[in-house]
Amino acid sequence: MHRGVGPAFQLSRKMAASGGEPQILVQYLVLRKDLTQPPFSWPAGAVVAQACHAATAALHLHRDHPHTAAYLRELERMRKVVLEAPDETTLKLLAETLQQKNIDHKLWMEQPENIPTCIALRPYPKEEVSQYLKKFRLFK
Repeated sequence: MHRGVGPAFQLSRKMAASGGEPQILVQYLVLRKDLTQPPFSWPAGAVVAQACHAATAALHLHRDHPHTAAYLRELERMRKVVLEAPDETTLKLLAETLQQKNIDHKLWMEQPENIPTCIALRPYPKEEVSQYLKKFRLFK
């Protein structure tokens, strides 16, 4: 195998060779859109930092999961999708749904204010979690 092709890609190729589709792992983030608007009006950098915190925390919390390990072995091939939740209530409802469905995630709380800002899932194959995220649009 040529350089630059790691174990996660090899696993995907094995799956494809055996008739299964390659598993593409994606880390989904759902970020509160209302934080960018009045009355909050957080700067873009502060909002982006919330997504970074949530993503890092989710990866750390689930570092021993095989999907997370495979995702981290392929640093050059990481895929993230950042979606927007309109407000805190919607974000909290999503967190409850994910908890009920045993979907590994981290609800990031900005401190010291204790404000829920972002949900990050651990890396998942898209088809395993898309049903819970389909109502959310890409963050703009």
